Amino acid sequence: MTGETYANPVLDADWSDPDVVRVGDDFYLTASSFGRAPGLPLLHSRDLVNWTLVGHALERLEPAAEFRSPRHDCGVWAPALRHHDDRFWIFWGDPDQGIFQVNAPEIRGPWTRPHLVKGGKGLIDPCPLWDEETGEAYLVHAWAKSRSGVKNRLTGHRMHPDGTSLLDEGKLIVDGDRIPGWFTLEGPKLYRHDGWFWIFAPAGGVDTGWQGAFRARDFFGPYEERIVLEQKDTEVNGPHQGGWVRTPSGEDWFLHFQQRGAYGRVVHLQPMRWGSDSWPVIGDEGAPVAVHRRPDLPPQSAAAPATDDDFPGGRFGRQWQWTANPPPLSASLERGDPHDVWATQHSGDGLRLSCVRTADAHDLRRLPHVLTQRLPGTPSAVEVELELHGEEPGARAGLAVLGDAFSWIGLQRGTDGTVHLVHRFAEAVAERERDAAHPRPAPHGKVRLRIEIGAGARCRFTYDLGDGPHPSGPVFTATPWRWVGALLGLFALAPDGPGQAGAATFTHFRISNL
Repeated sequence: MTGETYANPVLDADWSDPDVVRVGDDFYLTASSFGRAPGLPLLHSRDLVNWTLVGHALERLEPAAEFRSPRHDCGVWAPALRHHDDRFWIFWGDPDQGIFQVNAPEIRGPWTRPHLVKGGKGLIDPCPLWDEETGEAYLVHAWAKSRSGVKNRLTGHRMHPDGTSLLDEGKLIVDGDRIPGWFTLEGPKLYRHDGWFWIFAPAGGVDTGWQGAFRARDFFGPYEERIVLEQKDTEVNGPHQGGWVRTPSGEDWFLHFQQRGAYGRVVHLQPMRWGSDSWPVIGDEGAPVAVHRRPDLPPQSAAAPATDDDFPGGRFGRQWQWTANPPPLSASLERGDPHDVWATQHSGDGLRLSCVRTADAHDLRRLPHVLTQRLPGTPSAVEVELELHGEEPGARAGLAVLGDAFSWIGLQRGTDGTVHLVHRFAEAVAERERDAAHPRPAPHGKVRLRIEIGAGARCRFTYDLGDGPHPSGPVFTATPWRWVGALLGLFALAPDGPGQAGAATFTHFRISNL
């Protein structure tokens, strides 16, 4: 992405359900984080093309007890990011709990703890609007049929201006069942423009759907609709669900996702303008663009969310998330169980993970203490060095590709005390992992691991025990969960039992283009 043009996607990884806001000369974006912690990633840009990850708005998922174990497709769905009254606001729907919000004076916080605005099953994709013309506040949301039995409709509420509660029972303001050919209407984003209330909302499903726009003079309707972005003859399937933003010079742009299987929902940037009939026109006359003139904004250096990590002082970077809530550090220390803290800070470099004892040692999908980051959307090589310190028979640690099927390569201590290089996998329907290659001795308890991720998310595993790289096992094709793309993961664990089971150290984590 150089010169006068940019290429899509601008975020080539699983930044699902993006929403964007401008404050001054800065643009901020958040995305769904589902059951991972910390949640609600916060990205920053000055040119809408180059983005960096600056933090998270949600330290732990609430209610905390519900997320002690992985719930990969649950949690934070489709957040809306807004700036009002000198504060940042994020609203999201948890399909099992209801509509939450957090807010902060600055994008880096401090963010408030989650506040439940409306409880109930199946309440998803909320978006607030503070109407500067009237001083009124509103909220619109969609429905998840899996929890409520209802879908394809949008409900509108009057909201208390402080964002803490809703002032009415809600009214059906858009019924997708009454629009010929429309289904799975969801993900609404609410705006005020040119005397109209606007709802930008996708329909048609994540793989094959389209972006719709709705407008009405009154918030509660009636609304008229139009399809404003769809695949047409491009290779961008299901282009929809995102946010509209205007630059200081008055240009309009739309950020949305494209579903790409194991890679998750990558983010595209589309030009937008208002047509002669006052409806938005997105992309190239309603079709997504692959390459386009850059926004009229000051040039910025090339940037992307970080992936590499040297783990200075034992700390991991912002790009990493646990697959569930980690145990609180203070509570672990008060109990006198410091081994309950999954990652130990220390004076040197390298990530030291405790070999957490678990009864689910043969299924990484059930473990909360897997440290993950997004699978890169371009062909890449992932590398990390690993040393296993755990002395417990069965203690193991490794590098994983994690989805509803998974595969990992790493080290395990045997019953005789020796360490072996192991490579295992489990199909989506399997409850236990099995060998993808025969174990081989790792006499020094150290290894350099590598996964080459090619086209179609096909993964080739290799290892180096000090005598050069060796391939391991057959090709493994990464798979997503239902709503979440595949993840890269680091883990250390041991069989269930009393006492501590040691640790493993990861160093020099790198992702490079193939």
